[in-house]
Amino acid sequence: MEDVLRPVAVIGGAVLLTLILVWLTDRALRRIDAAHPETPLWGLLRRCRIPLQVALCAALLHGSFGQAGLKSADKHAAGIGQALTLVLIAATAWLVIRAAAAIVESSYSRYAASGRDAARVRRVRTQVMLIQRVVTAVVIVVAAASMLLTFPAMRAVGTSMLASAGLLGIVAGIAAQSTLGNLFAGLQIAFGDMVRIGDTVVVDGEWGTVEEITLTSLTVRTWDERRITMPVSYFTGKPFENWSRGGAQMTGTVFFHLDHGAPVEKMRQRLLEILQECPEWDGRSWNLVVTDTTPSTIVVRALVTARDADTLWTVRCEVRERMLEWLQAEHAYALPRISTAPAPLGTPVLDRAQEPGAESARG
Repeated sequence: MEDVLRPVAVIGGAVLLTLILVWLTDRALRRIDAAHPETPLWGLLRRCRIPLQVALCAALLHGSFGQAGLKSADKHAAGIGQALTLVLIAATAWLVIRAAAAIVESSYSRYAASGRDAARVRRVRTQVMLIQRVVTAVVIVVAAASMLLTFPAMRAVGTSMLASAGLLGIVAGIAAQSTLGNLFAGLQIAFGDMVRIGDTVVVDGEWGTVEEITLTSLTVRTWDERRITMPVSYFTGKPFENWSRGGAQMTGTVFFHLDHGAPVEKMRQRLLEILQECPEWDGRSWNLVVTDTTPSTIVVRALVTARDADTLWTVRCEVRERMLEWLQAEHAYALPRISTAPAPLGTPVLDRAQEPGAESARG
């Protein structure tokens, strides 16, 4: 009977103690979260319940498994202990990643709630996301190395590996030159404030918004919902347009090709009326001038402003549509025309054989 009750008591006690400790921890986090609504940290830490359960249960089983008295498992005690150690390392890494994500997300949420500068908020968001990815990568590498070192064979090879670490580092650096370049470029973008999540950029002639930045790549969402993914080293080695740097406000133009008799002064007044009725116009500036002339037309440029690139596109389309509608309704003569003249009646049509010089050409 003792051979049955003792293993059940040891293993069941470890599982029960794990559930009790995790329940108490979750209850304490819930009370702290209710008492401090100004920060979401304590509520986010509750996401660590599952990795905490696995890590705590693995630790308790690893420490008490030898007291269970399972004769059938004595032959595999080393293997079971090795498995529990691997589970404990993996669960601890999982727990650290979850906790780091909760701390980063809480810090960004508090900063975003109190920050009024949208550009600075986007910069902090880019930095904390890249920091979180770096922490995750480091934890995974350390956990994988720790799991490998638990095998005796790997510990024996460790000395020779350390002796040749310099040569392996040179070989790995040459083989992963592009990857390492993108990695350092990602860190340079995060802390150099070159481009941020939410910035409006133009790359390779494509206009879009930065949607995601990782350690090695950057994704741009275009206006037609396409995603362009490119290595982050592109932004450190080639020129690109960042319309959001220094502020999201933008100035745009609308060009009209009109007849020389177009009422420019009335168009200027009409432009102001259109902008005053357009809610997307930010009121900073506007203008309408003649910028060029040709033998048949003049070029009229309307200048408008808006708070960001998307709104500017809407303002330009609104001005173009309403101005053309007004010109067609009240000043149709201002639209460009092609002057033509009728051919004189009764003019004889010469045959090619009768054209002057035809004889000499044949001769």
